[in-house]
Amino acid sequence: MAEPEIDYAAVFQALPGAVALLTPQLVYVDANDAFLRTVGRTREQIIGNYLPDDFRDDPDAPVAALTSRVQASLMRAAETGECDTMALRHTEVEDPERPGARTDRYWTQINIPVFGPDGRVALLLHRVEEVTEFIRAREVALSLQTAMLPVPRPVGRHHAAVRYRPAAAALSVAGDWYDLIDRPGDRIAVAVGDVVGHGLPAAGVMGQLRSALSAACLVSENPARALEVLGLYARTIDGAENTTVATAFVDWETHTITYSSAGHLPPALARADGSVEFLDRATDPPLAARPRHASRIQAAVAFHEGDVLVLYTDGLIERRREDIDVGLDRLAGSLARHHTDDCESLADAVLGDLLPPGDATDDTALVIVRL
Repeated sequence: MAEPEIDYAAVFQALPGAVALLTPQLVYVDANDAFLRTVGRTREQIIGNYLPDDFRDDPDAPVAALTSRVQASLMRAAETGECDTMALRHTEVEDPERPGARTDRYWTQINIPVFGPDGRVALLLHRVEEVTEFIRAREVALSLQTAMLPVPRPVGRHHAAVRYRPAAAALSVAGDWYDLIDRPGDRIAVAVGDVVGHGLPAAGVMGQLRSALSAACLVSENPARALEVLGLYARTIDGAENTTVATAFVDWETHTITYSSAGHLPPALARADGSVEFLDRATDPPLAARPRHASRIQAAVAFHEGDVLVLYTDGLIERRREDIDVGLDRLAGSLARHHTDDCESLADAVLGDLLPPGDATDDTALVIVRL
């Protein structure tokens, strides 16, 4: 059977979104009609032109200010041989349905190297895609998520700080959450969790699980029992499967932290002497991950005045193409350097040390309690 002939020019024109091809020297060699409409240029004005010359004769064009950033991104893709995703771009344009009114539009841009037979970068594919509707949905989900997270406040007489950072480059928020619960006596419960998925569904599941765990922590004698109750509840909620949660009960009367983890990253205990211990002796599978419900394990550790307890979600430490131990070591190093800071300053320092420059690639929740 003969292989069908493929009209790659037609495929190029039919690609979703606006795409252009450039040489590694940043000269346009092709562009589909969607790209020409997006930049407001004709084929004759684009093909054969050097990218940095774009809009030199029209510096006030809406996309003219982006040329230098696009150039830098294309050059990184050419030099590294890896895709380079640019930061989300926001513009204001006239609303076609309301003359004279302005409306927000959002765009993503990615530059992809295309290799030749010799293994070297022969072309660069520059893709522009409008994601306005995705961003609007993200804003709704983020507003819902923020409304369901507790307002930062003191926990009893003890100092604590919380931070939540959505992934600025993502098109929808994730299901990360945190909580601080006052318990009878000089005791508190601290929790962080991460629902699988993104957007409104994840935010809705997050709200249900956070509220359920808060109630369970108030009536359960220990964190393992609280997670057992939460696990039973999770089996009744679509989308709650494989949620990870870490919970710690702090008791200042006995100077003990009792903790339990449902598949979550281990809490960190920064000692007053600068050493850092990860609480990893009580980790079970995520919620509703087992075929049948089962009891959960827990462990306890003593603390001293001046120690710091830190709970967090994976956005703080995980990086693509990097072993998770590297991220944990990075967190331990940051806590060792800044453990004497007050809670608010320590939270800011940890985020500054660990979140990558520019936009974070995943949501991050962080809770710090001074013991």
